Amino acid sequence: MTSNDPGILGRDLLGGPPPTLLPDEPGPRTALEGGEDPTAVAARYPSASLAWAALADGAFAAGRVIESYAYARVGYHRGLDALRRNGWKGHGPVPWSHEPNRGFLRCLHALGRAAASIGETDEAERCASFLRDSDPAAPAELG
Repeated sequence: MTSNDPGILGRDLLGGPPPTLLPDEPGPRTALEGGEDPTAVAARYPSASLAWAALADGAFAAGRVIESYAYARVGYHRGLDALRRNGWKGHGPVPWSHEPNRGFLRCLHALGRAAASIGETDEAERCASFLRDSDPAAPAELG
């Protein structure tokens, strides 16, 4: 089995939808891993949730919670668009173990974290639930 085989990534044995596996986008990942400013990466790859996740995490770490919330929301919506383009029907697994899914999952986590920080309890709970439903291992991976 390869890492793209749904069997290894937790296909629902009760007949649920197969995992959604986003296509690899090496450009934004390589740029970020190379130390490029996430702002420049997001400008060059505006549909890449990974760049928005990096911006959200950086803003949150610097205490700019509203900015983090905004970055996370953009990345979350860009990720939803990508998921839908790749067969996701609004539910089903989005495995953390598939690296191209991590930008979306990081944005979802960052959105919930920022929402909790500003007292948006309902949204924070929805994000936490969505993250667990996407992949029960993701919350532990994200801390």
